[in-house]
Amino acid sequence: MAPKELYTKRITELTAEIKQLNKYNHLVVVLELLAVAMAIACIVLYTTWNGGIVALAGALLSIVIYVAIRWKDSRNSRMSEEKESMRSVYQKELDYLRGDYSGFSSGEQYLNPHHEFTLDLDIFGPQSLFHRINRTVTSGGSDFLAKELAETRVRTKAEIEQRKEAISELAEREPLRTAFLAGALGKHVRTDEVLKALSEMKTIHISHLAASNISYILSIVSIIVFYGLLAGAIFGPLSGTLPLLWVLFQITAVYLVFGRTLKRVHQSINMILPRLSSYVNMIMQIVTSDLESQETRSIISQLSDNNQDAMKSFRLLKGIISDLDQRNEIWVPISNALYLADYFIVRRFLLWQDRYMTHVDEWIAAVSHFDALVSMATFRYNEPSATDAEIVEKDEVVYETRGLYHPFLGVKAVRNDFTITDQHYYIITGANMAGKSTFLRSVGINYVLATCGMPVFADSLRISLFSLFSSMRTTDDLAHGISYFNAELLRLQQLIEVCRENRHTLIILDEILKGTNSLDKLNGSRLFLQSVTTLPITGIIATHDLEISKMQQECPERFHNYCFEIQLSDEITYTYQLTEGVARNQNATYLLKNIIRQLAPA
Repeated sequence: MAPKELYTKRITELTAEIKQLNKYNHLVVVLELLAVAMAIACIVLYTTWNGGIVALAGALLSIVIYVAIRWKDSRNSRMSEEKESMRSVYQKELDYLRGDYSGFSSGEQYLNPHHEFTLDLDIFGPQSLFHRINRTVTSGGSDFLAKELAETRVRTKAEIEQRKEAISELAEREPLRTAFLAGALGKHVRTDEVLKALSEMKTIHISHLAASNISYILSIVSIIVFYGLLAGAIFGPLSGTLPLLWVLFQITAVYLVFGRTLKRVHQSINMILPRLSSYVNMIMQIVTSDLESQETRSIISQLSDNNQDAMKSFRLLKGIISDLDQRNEIWVPISNALYLADYFIVRRFLLWQDRYMTHVDEWIAAVSHFDALVSMATFRYNEPSATDAEIVEKDEVVYETRGLYHPFLGVKAVRNDFTITDQHYYIITGANMAGKSTFLRSVGINYVLATCGMPVFADSLRISLFSLFSSMRTTDDLAHGISYFNAELLRLQQLIEVCRENRHTLIILDEILKGTNSLDKLNGSRLFLQSVTTLPITGIIATHDLEISKMQQECPERFHNYCFEIQLSDEITYTYQLTEGVARNQNATYLLKNIIRQLAPA
């Protein structure tokens, strides 16, 4: 089933299921009121009617029925919330297929004008590649995905193939991906806040007396003594003062020993309770899956080691925090009197801290890793027309493509064939809006996708592994006194430094030295291109300056001319087709004449 059909079908099904659950919830409210009314009526009868045993039994039965209805109601509410979350996931995917990415974070926080290629290739920001791929439900997953897309280290073929295997496997597991995303229940979990709270927990010093067997035995004995004194006072000759004094002793002792500690624990981790629920849901989806790829098995093993079970750990912590959350001024003395509640909360927390705390960072990192993989796999599933790149292990730049197009343009985009040979330079000329910049970005962005193990937008793409550097959107920085021309020089200097550090680099340049006059720009551009030929660099350079294309005549074994030609007649025809040679037609004067013609008096 095609993605659009699947998403539409699942939204329809879930809408019907949610509607049915909501109907049942209305009935539950009525049944709860009836059960309460019946219990009250039976209690009244018990106090006023001689045959009170029947009324008492009725009251007890009504209470049991009420508890059962409440349990069922709570279960249905959870089911309804989960289905609402799943429907939201499907709706966002359907919106994505319609070109609406507003349901996903655009990754603006990762914009970096000094990065080797991300700004030029639209990797981050509104309508960017990240915006299209990102489905992460944790900030850690978002960071992991951003790091992968912005990676400048040259990966190995084995790493890419391993990632590709994991993405392909997850792409075929749509129910698992949806359940994982829905597990966050519509919340975007701030990983840094969770880690900060857990880090603060590490600093809480608790005496190991609470975890000792001696304190445990004494606590049990104390509870037994209390109930023994209470029973003696009710059914025997003991004074009621004795259990009361014992209770006061228990409450005072627990407060003095554990009161301050519990307050610190509660303050540091109370804020993460909803987030822990999301982590429990997500971890459960991961560890109960039967994924087999090497990368996903590694994540699962991190989370489900027999001795350090992440899901068990987070459930225990969630229970501790829930107990802390229920403490109040009225319930604290009562619970400590009845069963030394505060002591056992501290004991559970201390045991949890000793056993699991050192593994929490690793578990959260594993969830972030899986979160990013789900995004990549969803992108693959949503783009069935894309294909896998072929990676070759050659110590040179290899880039051979057939039918290449930009992923943002869709399947209707004009496709182009292109081959890049190591340490060769390709001068691309053409009129404004003819397609030069889009083609350059197509080359770069598809290389980024390929090295991340994701599908590429071409009939075929065969690449080796090399570093990538682009200079297409250089901007001035007036706040720091950097002019446009100076910014261009700094960018080119950065390019040279990066290329010197790598064995092979593909550079993608859109106009060199735009910030100076035509003659100076031409001379500077020629000087730059002649100089970089001494470095292990391969390049694609788009330009309006046809004089630069003459470098092919001077060095035909290294420089090659390509162009995007337009057709001029009554209207301009853009073919967006890359061909060999130098562009003959320009459109700036033509377009300006049309504008000026509109200024003429009627």
